[in-house]
Amino acid sequence: MSKALFIVDVQNDFTERGALGVVGGDEVAGRISRYLAAHADDYDLIVASRDWHDAEGDNGGHFAPEPDFVDTWPVHCVAGTYGAEYDEVFDASRVTHHLKKGQGRPAYSLFEGHADDGRTATELLDEHGILDVDIAGLATDYCVRASALDAIDAGRRVRVFTDLVAGVHADSSERALAEIAHAGGRLAASTD
Repeated sequence: MSKALFIVDVQNDFTERGALGVVGGDEVAGRISRYLAAHADDYDLIVASRDWHDAEGDNGGHFAPEPDFVDTWPVHCVAGTYGAEYDEVFDASRVTHHLKKGQGRPAYSLFEGHADDGRTATELLDEHGILDVDIAGLATDYCVRASALDAIDAGRRVRVFTDLVAGVHADSSERALAEIAHAGGRLAASTD
């Protein structure tokens, strides 16, 4: 049975050196790289997403000079900058498809992204007949949550690797994982 691995937003701006750094982001990036080294051949698709925001404007209200850190944020992951690139610890050499999301508007889910040829995650999954999706990345309580829930809504069987994610806040990350499980997703360690 074919399956996909979704790697959500493992970018410099979401790890320790970045504008919206998540504690443990580099550690997760390293773990994902080690997982890929051992398991990339288990997947028909390995899709990685990146926030890829416009340098000009507020990106549809996503950026704010006084962000509330719920719906508005400081400037981050601007297209073509160091912050938007994959984290230095993340080895993306086994990624088969790269999706960029944001681009002038708020976007949290990997499903809101597009490859350079315009294809979406749903189109990639459909083209390959994939129903099973494993998910890793940053941040548990925002983009991982949104991506997992969208995958479930798209009729996929979802497994979130709890040892390959890190969140902004412990409480909201726990709530996000509970919400994913309640929606039908499976929570597991990547070693299971």
